Amino acid sequence: MTLKKQKLLTGAAIASTAALATLVYAQVPPDHAVVTCQTASFYTNYDSAQGPTGLKRVLPKGDKVGHTRGAHPVYNGWAASFDYGPNDWGYMRYECIGGYGSW
Repeated sequence: MTLKKQKLLTGAAIASTAALATLVYAQVPPDHAVVTCQTASFYTNYDSAQGPTGLKRVLPKGDKVGHTRGAHPVYNGWAASFDYGPNDWGYMRYECIGGYGSW
């Protein structure tokens, strides 16, 4: 197998894994929670080599978010989370998510 073909297959495998991960998020509805830190940065993605990437916005304390413990991934303290304001997925610090079932 040529190096070019091998890179193409590797890229396709990575893309399909990312798509599958997005589908898994959609299948498990997030538990209702709130931001417990004064502010929490909300990122587009998490890269295992660089950490969180693509700052979307900063969420204030008490903002309604979602995360299902045990079902949605947490990487090095960064949790896959759902922001109920604009209804989108992202990553924020796990210790800033709390008050599960409070609303």
